[in-house]
Amino acid sequence: MRKHYIAGNWKMNLNKAQSLELAKALVKELKGKSNKYMIAAPFVYLDALAPVLKGSNILLGAQNMAATDNGAHTGEVSADMLKDIGVQSVILGHSERRHEIGESDSLINAKVKKALEKGLEVVLCIGELLEEREAGNAEKVCAAQLTEGLKGVSENQLKNVTIAYEPVWAIGTGKTATPDDAQAIHKFCRKHIEKMYGKAASEAVVIQYGGSMKASNAKELLAMEDIDGGLIGGASLAADTFVPICIL
Repeated sequence: MRKHYIAGNWKMNLNKAQSLELAKALVKELKGKSNKYMIAAPFVYLDALAPVLKGSNILLGAQNMAATDNGAHTGEVSADMLKDIGVQSVILGHSERRHEIGESDSLINAKVKKALEKGLEVVLCIGELLEEREAGNAEKVCAAQLTEGLKGVSENQLKNVTIAYEPVWAIGTGKTATPDDAQAIHKFCRKHIEKMYGKAASEAVVIQYGGSMKASNAKELLAMEDIDGGLIGGASLAADTFVPICIL
């Protein structure tokens, strides 16, 4: 039985005081709860958040990392640096990195392999644009992103990878894939992972839904057989909107 994994992606939001206040509230509210939890804060606040989350049941996550080791890479943050301050997980391949920054599948794959090599957990994001869905290519896009993103990742390493399906057209728009639509893609992704790694690995891998999940629709989405959690954006920015999702 896969445990629900609820992660909050704060994106480029909150200041230091707000971040600390929210983290402290989440530690208190989620203490003793049985799901798996993570919050991914902006780089500049991770060091301050680490002692707040230490010893709790909430992982400290980063929203991105470099594909390279320490060195002459101005503006980048390495896996070693993240681990040094207590980061345990990293979000890679988020649609905003793919489509706003222009990150390629090959770059995302390099980051995935580097993170796993360094002992970080990975949340690998995949998902189609609206025009790709309307053209009937949602499955094709997700399959390609899975294949390329996991290239060179062993079955043993896959145990430290969570997949987050995020239909790009539903991120931050208030639109949400229907539970049946989301389930269909999640099921397809699990079948694709089975082709890559075998049935046992596909049944074990956690696949989150990311795309305007909130308290009002989370229960219905999480009731689907192949939806194992959520990668939450806007609703993760306040305890009163995030906690109700976390304790389902």
